[in-house]
Amino acid sequence: MLAFLKNHPFAVEAFFESSLVLTYALPIAVLEPLIPPQLELDVFQEQWAFIAIAIVKTKHLRPKGFPAFMGSDFVLTGYRVFVRYTNSEGKRLRGLYILKSETDSKKMEFFGNLFTHYSYTTTDISITEENDMMVVKSMASGLDITVDTGNETATLPAESPFNNWKEARRFAGPLPFTFTCNRHSDEVLIIEGVRENWTPIPVSVLHSEAGFLNAPALQGARLANAFIIRQIPYYWKKGKVDIWRR
Repeated sequence: MLAFLKNHPFAVEAFFESSLVLTYALPIAVLEPLIPPQLELDVFQEQWAFIAIAIVKTKHLRPKGFPAFMGSDFVLTGYRVFVRYTNSEGKRLRGLYILKSETDSKKMEFFGNLFTHYSYTTTDISITEENDMMVVKSMASGLDITVDTGNETATLPAESPFNNWKEARRFAGPLPFTFTCNRHSDEVLIIEGVRENWTPIPVSVLHSEAGFLNAPALQGARLANAFIIRQIPYYWKKGKVDIWRR
């Protein structure tokens, strides 16, 4: 019964006040050991794979169809790898594999872990904005990020492997699908996200520290791009289990 509950058994909706995404590039060989065999890395120039840190300020998160006043407001932080999966029908899907999830709410931690496999933990994350400056901080998670959201001439980070924002946009997220793989079988849980008018805006990163990237295997990650979106309704469909064809 508990296993069924964790498979995202109903659709969920929310309103994204903002979603800030910083994407980091690492050599393919570094990220390959972090994903299960059912998935493959989504790569750039046959050299780079990517981890994205998404900091999302949500409002009215609730089961889809419930009135907004029954929802709750949270900050969610996700650390995800860009991947591809070939489903049982032979269709190649592009999406994300979750490495770690955090929230500022014990309530979200409890229900997130009841209904998903994302292993939420609670942290002390905060988001503040003033004069086009967004600051994200968490002592417990080692997050200290400052971005200029009002710079219309924002340039790519100096160490980015991308040549322009058009290339970088492909690895900005969110992607349509999120995958969870069963360690003991060939089952792959696919969750599809649905949104409209998703137009990420480039931002200038003035400072970025992420404790997650201090792991020995991830040191040397290169900041590749940074985007923000605002005021977007979003929902996740009920999870669907697929059987991986080896």
